[in-house]
Amino acid sequence: MKGKHIKRTDSFTLHSIYGEFKLIGYEITNDTKEKFALAIIKGDIKGKENVPVRIHSQCIFSEVFGSKSCDCREQLLEAINIISKKGGILIYLDQEGRGHGLITKIKEYSYKEKGYDTYEASIKVGERADNRNYKYAVEILKDLKIRSVRLITNNPEKIQALKLSGIEYKGRIPIEIKPNKYNKKYLKSKKQKFGHLLNIV
Repeated sequence: MKGKHIKRTDSFTLHSIYGEFKLIGYEITNDTKEKFALAIIKGDIKGKENVPVRIHSQCIFSEVFGSKSCDCREQLLEAINIISKKGGILIYLDQEGRGHGLITKIKEYSYKEKGYDTYEASIKVGERADNRNYKYAVEILKDLKIRSVRLITNNPEKIQALKLSGIEYKGRIPIEIKPNKYNKKYLKSKKQKFGHLLNIV
């Protein structure tokens, strides 16, 4: 099936430590840095109401190499754990470094080592603080015939994107990760400068 900017490719059964999921691949068909998206699904969600959904952007440093400088890996694993128990969808987006791309993200990390926070580092390299958009995630949800969702997030921009999409937003499932000494400043910046709904920093 095809949306305005996405094209469904193939699917298979993903056998993971959290159980079995259906994984569907999507190509991003317009001219953008993003080239793919994944929908990882637990249970029969077609036409269902109040489906738990996590919209998650790629983070190679934490998810592959175990970086402690952010909370991305922990959020990803917790979201998969929630979905494995309740059923739902994880949409994994090719939006590395808040949509800036991997090479720019490396430049940003070099500024963070000099004392800049994550917001300031993006500005220093000439980028918007957050360049992501969630239109592909919305198109995937519509392709999957999802009518209403409970969003697994702390990010108000994701909530706003859902509210404007025509898919009914039925509330939020918080996903807060305990800070460590390497990501505490990062989490404070997310709360204070990006408006993330966090209580623990």
